[in-house]
Amino acid sequence: MIESIIQYFTHISSAHRTLLLVGGLTFFSLLESAVPLFSFDNSRWKHAGVNIFFTLTTILVNFFLAFLLILSSDWVIDQNYGLLQLVEMPLWLYALVGVVLLDFLGAWVPHWVQHHVTWMWKFHVIHHTDQNINATSANRHHPGESIIRFAFTIMAAVILGAPMWMVLLYQSLSAVLSQFNHANVVLPVAIDQVLNKIICTPNMHHVHHHYRQPYSDTNYGNIFSFWDRIFSTYIAVDNSKLKYGLDTHMDVPNNRNIITMLMSPFRPYRPEIKYKNSENL
Repeated sequence: MIESIIQYFTHISSAHRTLLLVGGLTFFSLLESAVPLFSFDNSRWKHAGVNIFFTLTTILVNFFLAFLLILSSDWVIDQNYGLLQLVEMPLWLYALVGVVLLDFLGAWVPHWVQHHVTWMWKFHVIHHTDQNINATSANRHHPGESIIRFAFTIMAAVILGAPMWMVLLYQSLSAVLSQFNHANVVLPVAIDQVLNKIICTPNMHHVHHHYRQPYSDTNYGNIFSFWDRIFSTYIAVDNSKLKYGLDTHMDVPNNRNIITMLMSPFRPYRPEIKYKNSENL
């Protein structure tokens, strides 16, 4: 079984990766129509158009930088370099540990850093300005953020000594799980309590998109949920009380106008808004 998975991701084509992305968006969009958390007032297609634009820029960045990732991965394997090379493991455990650590170093860590380093946050803002969170929001990233995220992926692959098939397996899982945990759906409590122990669910991640701190500085996870529990950034709230967006960028140009959003990181930093009263979600 594991050998077949490795073989598949060793030779996975661009067409298959695109099919995973489009197939995930289609499936979760249908699910959103069946069991939505919120019914948004704005046009679903107009909202999707903005997010699909940023999805395409993310794909382009990844396409043009892919050779750096391939060179890095091939080098660490040729040199027998990286943490994964230090301990011999069964192949299934090697794959599992690799994906778990790639999720930490390639997703959780950069996500936390982007919330705490001002110049990186200014790029990440675009992801948080979305006031209608759904599956299309998963890849709503400024091209500059896409480059930052890609750099962290290369760093993670080098530190771990991850082969290219493992990186592609991780990226495929990351894309689908990100669509899932952004999806505008309500999971039954019983199902969520089981899944939430291992993976990030919509019930868990949606609070990260609440318009105010400190709620937006919680639940950073992408694939696995336990990183937030380990680092005490996990929180559970009543999702029906959430208000999406970013309090410093609530006006329409800052969350729907593509040119304004592309220029946003190069404009003066907007500091955190201080409120007299705290919220209780």
